[in-house]
Amino acid sequence: MNIKEIIESLLLVANKPVSPSELADILKTDAGSVLGALNSLMDDYKDRGINIIQHDNEYEMITNPSNAKFVSLFLNEETRKDLNQGALETLAIVIYKQPVTKSEIENIRGVNSDYAVRSLLIRGIIEEKGRKESLGKPILYGTNSNLLKHFGIKSLDELPKTEDKK
Repeated sequence: MNIKEIIESLLLVANKPVSPSELADILKTDAGSVLGALNSLMDDYKDRGINIIQHDNEYEMITNPSNAKFVSLFLNEETRKDLNQGALETLAIVIYKQPVTKSEIENIRGVNSDYAVRSLLIRGIIEEKGRKESLGKPILYGTNSNLLKHFGIKSLDELPKTEDKK
């Protein structure tokens, strides 16, 4: 088991800063080994496009601050693009089934929805609403007021009703 490699993967997919004790629990190892791997990773990433930072004894992968202008341009460009068919399907599911997990979205659509969910999150028209009390505690997604602004409506009640909600 390559602790450093696993920690790198976990930091990449984490949606929040992670403490060494959380990592040690997952890896079933001691905090000293985790801290050693974290320090090594921080050194590896120090002059790269991605950095690992420590704040309040938690660690997080971030884009290098010196690239902020380009990252911002890219993200703004992403948000200016029209929503594709997959994102629109995903958004409809979130609107009518919220709160809903990505797995539930994928079961309805029948295809992987990672990109569609990411696209909607980047645009800020859906957001995490908590965690489902089930195995793995998957993230629950729902809409927010940005959705209303994006589509120029005052309330979700203005949207057409589904057959089961009429």
